[in-house]
Amino acid sequence: MATSVGLSIVMPCLNEAATLAACIRQARTGALATGMEDFEIIVADNGSVDGSPDIARSEGAVVVDVPDRGYGAAIRAGIEASRGEFIVMADSDMSYELSEIRPFVDALLEGHQLVIGTRIRGRIMNGAMPFLHRYVGNPFLTALANLFFGTRLSDYHCGMRAFRRDAIRALDLRTIGMEFASEMLIRAAQAGLRIHEVPITYHPAGRNRPPHLRTWRDGWRHLRFLLLYSPRWLLLYPGVVMTALGGVVSGILMAGPLRFGSVTFDVHSLLFSATLFVIGVQLVLLAVLARAYASRAGLMPESPRLERFLEGFSLGLGLTAGLLVLGFGIALYGVGLYVWGENSFGPIFFYQSTLRLAIAGTTLIILGGEVFFGSFVLSLLSLQYSDKQASSGNLARSRAP
Repeated sequence: MATSVGLSIVMPCLNEAATLAACIRQARTGALATGMEDFEIIVADNGSVDGSPDIARSEGAVVVDVPDRGYGAAIRAGIEASRGEFIVMADSDMSYELSEIRPFVDALLEGHQLVIGTRIRGRIMNGAMPFLHRYVGNPFLTALANLFFGTRLSDYHCGMRAFRRDAIRALDLRTIGMEFASEMLIRAAQAGLRIHEVPITYHPAGRNRPPHLRTWRDGWRHLRFLLLYSPRWLLLYPGVVMTALGGVVSGILMAGPLRFGSVTFDVHSLLFSATLFVIGVQLVLLAVLARAYASRAGLMPESPRLERFLEGFSLGLGLTAGLLVLGFGIALYGVGLYVWGENSFGPIFFYQSTLRLAIAGTTLIILGGEVFFGSFVLSLLSLQYSDKQASSGNLARSRAP
């Protein structure tokens, strides 16, 4: 069994021959400055073809070959191969000063579990960060992440970080691309880890090749990841707004036309508002299902409110409610059919009243179907959860003295 060390410095690498040796020397200087003599430097090589692995070995670093391509895959492999209680990670392109890792380690020794560098509150050298990244992409994505996940960080995408190995491994991080940086912070915030920022200096990369980062592609991947990890903002909040707006407008227009000066809102507007209402209800239902699944799959922590709802949820009640709403919709269809029959199934010159019935009936039928079939899915998630709890309970009882 490998002997543990105090500090591991992990650097992802993909064709960094021009800067790798200097980074390893900086890392060694930084490790010695922390006062920790038992340290290791790990280069997680992601398929370099420029001799980077040989350079790393010649400088005394441990090389981990990572066949799966991607920034996240390289970092995860480096973490798994590391032996340190504390881990510092940073790119191997000279953009970060690895000789100045002591503030990161000091913060970990003070009790923080994840320490992230901040270029925004530190110093960004000329030419180090493109204008679009510095003033648009990074601030926008950081602000969204702070809003979605309740953090107060200034630089979500800084690649220089330090953390306690056991704390980060317990998060079960899964992404393999650039979005790994966001996943680490999001999962850490959700798990309640103590996160701290350290101002750093960010330098122009010393590479002699194009950067691996692709502005629009990787920006979209980060944004998509933030939304996928926040069903509330992606589904629930928009759904609630659409449901409320569509429901209120539909209720008003069901009673008759609504006039504002020379503008009249009638059955055509009712059709749009009813559509908005249906989509809103569907988004709310999807938000509940997505959040429940994420909790069951271990992708997100459990939500106490959702758990209370699922504990009180009854498949029979959900099916009954769905059938009742469906029945009301069919009944409205029946009334509309009766009115049409009164006109000998011919043209109805004042069609607005029957069209209102048809729109309301269609809305209720769709809503009833959503509730009915959505109840089955919720029930499946609840059954999975109950089995899991039962197994845990049996295991706990079997271990009890």
